[in-house]
Amino acid sequence: MVFETRGKNIDQYPEIQINGIKIQRVYKFKYLGHILTSGLRDDDDIERERRVLAMRANMVARRFARCSSKVKITLFGAYCTSFYTCSLWAQYSKKSYSALRVQYNNAFRMLIGLPRRCSASGMFAQNRVDCFYATMSKRCASLVRRVRAIANSIVSMIASRLDCAYVGHCCSISHGIKRQ
Repeated sequence: MVFETRGKNIDQYPEIQINGIKIQRVYKFKYLGHILTSGLRDDDDIERERRVLAMRANMVARRFARCSSKVKITLFGAYCTSFYTCSLWAQYSKKSYSALRVQYNNAFRMLIGLPRRCSASGMFAQNRVDCFYATMSKRCASLVRRVRAIANSIVSMIASRLDCAYVGHCCSISHGIKRQ
């Protein structure tokens, strides 16, 4: 994979061979469960996570349909809020992020048996469950906290800066600011 800078496509790149075998260029690659793209955009990984969320929510709703709301809320927290590698998302479209948020809200509505048009903020507050933005903010804050605790002084110093781009990104998520 050749990583491209913003707005610049690389048409020609050196041919790479290992033991005389040419390495084929790819534009998308799944590494440790996270989808990397040559343009460094996270839309494909967000779509992967949206589909996984839909699958998990349907499975929980089907298997535990007769359980109490309390049990369903616990299962929602365990199965539908573990957005793997979401704290790494930094470059994505408002459309893909919004689609994941809508899927999250709909998954909770379906699980609890609420009507499709009910207020998302109301249903989360009433059931004392974190909304989508709170869940994402906690994931980002957790990563920042862990990186700041690393023994490597250079990494820790960069992560501790208030003007760190990633810290700014985390703050924008916590306030529900929409990305372009």
